[in-house]
This record gives sequence, C-alpha cells and structure tokens, in this order.
Amino acid sequence: MKTKIFGKEGISEAAEILKGGGLVAFPTETVYGLGGNGLDKEAAKKIYAAKGRPSDNPLILHVSSIEEVYPLVKALPEKAKKLMEAFWPGPLTLVLPKSDLVPKESTGGLETVALRSPENALTLSLIRACGFPIAGPSANLSGRPSPTEASHVFEDLGGRIEGILEDGAVGIGVESTIVDLSENCPTLLRPGAITIEDLEEVLGEKVAIDPTLLGKSMAEGFIPKAPGMKYRHYAPKAEMILFKKNLLSDQSQKVNEIPYGEEKKLIAKSILSYGAKELSDCPERKIWILCGEDTASLYEGDSRFTVKILGRREEPLSMTHNLFRLLRQADEEGVELILGECYSEEGVGFALMNRMKKAAGQRIFYV
Repeated sequence: MKTKIFGKEGISEAAEILKGGGLVAFPTETVYGLGGNGLDKEAAKKIYAAKGRPSDNPLILHVSSIEEVYPLVKALPEKAKKLMEAFWPGPLTLVLPKSDLVPKESTGGLETVALRSPENALTLSLIRACGFPIAGPSANLSGRPSPTEASHVFEDLGGRIEGILEDGAVGIGVESTIVDLSENCPTLLRPGAITIEDLEEVLGEKVAIDPTLLGKSMAEGFIPKAPGMKYRHYAPKAEMILFKKNLLSDQSQKVNEIPYGEEKKLIAKSILSYGAKELSDCPERKIWILCGEDTASLYEGDSRFTVKILGRREEPLSMTHNLFRLLRQADEEGVELILGECYSEEGVGFALMNRMKKAAGQRIFYV
C-alpha cells in the first residue's frame, strides 16, 4: 500500500478514503491521530491492526461540533455541556455512555464512548466533509512515542495506511486530557494541557483522579476506559531512567527540605555519576541526558554525554511540545540510555510527568 501525503487541498480526497473504509492520519493541536470512520466497525478493526494496538484499548471519536455529539450518546449531562462549551474545540476528551449508533469495536468493547473536538482547522473541515465522527488514536505504532509531525506518522505507518493529512508540527505535543463523565463523580483518566484545576473551575466541584494515575497497581482483568491507561506507552527504544529528589529522609519525619538550587545540583550529580558508571562498564554506550534549560550548564564539560534540553521548567508546555520529538530523535540516533530529570507535577506538569514516567516504564531513581 502506498501512503499519500495530503495538504489542505486534499481534504476532499482524504474524506473519500475515509468514506470508503480506509485510514487517513490527521493533525490536531495535541498529536497526529490515525483516522477511520468511527461508526464503521470494520474501519475500527483496521485502526487496531495498523497500530498493532490491543483491541480493548478504546478509540477516541472526533467531532466538529457539540451538536454532533447528541446521536452518539444516550444522554448529554449538564456537566458535559459545561466542559464542551468551555474547552471545545480543544484538548479535552469526555467519556460518556454511548448510544447504539457507536459500535463496540470503536470503544474497546465498552458501553461508553470517548469524544472530543480537536482545535485544528484542517481536521475540523475533514470531519465535516466526511459527515461522521472520525475515530482516532495517536498515529503511531502501539507503544512508540506519539507523533508530533507528519514525518513521524510516515516513519511508523507508511505503507500501512492510505494517507496522511499534513499540517506541520503540532503545538501541545501530548495527548488530550480525558475526563470520565459516565458516572456521577467526574474522574480524570488522563492528564493533558487542560488541567484538573481548569476542570474544577468550570464544573464548580472536585474532580477525582483515577488511582492508576497515582501509581496504584491495576487489578487483574482491569478494563481501561480511555487510551493510555493499561499498556506501556510513549516508549523510546532506549532504556530510560528518571531521577528525583527523595523528599522524605524517613517516613516518620517531616519533609526534609533543601534549597531548590541545591536539589537540582544533587540530581545532576547523581545523573552524571550513574552515567559514568554505565560508561565504565560499557565505554561505547551512547547516553543522552534530558534536562531543563535551567540545569543544562550543570552537565557541561563532560563530552561523554549528549545533553538535550527538553524545555523551560517554568513553562511545562515547552517541555510537552518537545518530549516525543526528542524521544523519536533518540531512536534515530541509536541512543541506548536516556537519563532524565523529574519536574513538578503541578498543573500541566502532571501531564508531562505522566508521559515521562510511562516512557521510562515507571523507572525512577530517588537520590
């Protein structure tokens, strides 16, 4: 199969492919998605096959307006309307009880459906041209870092899908926030650029956090309600380890506070020490250090390591924008080990660290 690249002039052709049951990757403000007809169970099966994705991992249906949601759900709660009006189009996915119109092949076998309206003019036009919701997980091979450029999509899925609608690099760089509204208490299933504080401000109530986001183990037979909850995601080919200051010197004592600048120096020292040990065992090992702009100088002067700046610590969106691109670059350059700093989990930092922890397989060294 030859994969065709479309620009904005190719929306009609891309829509015809989707109407015919084919697959077209599309841009959003978060990452590129892999699109198929969300109401066609055969198209959903093709999406899972193209990605190598487990079929119990739900897809997200993309719509171009709130009005398009009504036929897809049993009912639209007032809480959902508030969030849609506040954040759509934008990086927010809502999980709601599905109507019979939505096949279970698009929902991972669940009675709920994940819905969002992306903030990208080309993709909104594509949805309108199709006349149906477009099912779209991230347009990468399952488990790989999500694609933030069309070239990333082609690298993973070239020859597997009919087309790619290209619109340059995405802005945010990590997937949408997902909130479960299928039960009475709103619950965060996946953090993103829309923070839990943003959600609570609009809803006027507390939003619960799914235990899996807090490091709790999944029970046997766990069924994910949203993408990215159950399986390893966002992983580079390289081994990846994160380093964090252990704030508790003893569980019975109060937090052991040290000056923030000293904390960063301690983490940098630990990263350099660990890297040096790895090189003593294997001198040819290719190692990256992934750090913030503010700490890059702490790693200078040691040519054994390649230092890559993730972004500005005080602007976590600059880090989310670069994360997947850098992980893919590491794969291209044959990096074998990535040693990275941890960051604050406040606000958008929660989404950033969620993706970094998953990329590292939850491997964190406390120093």
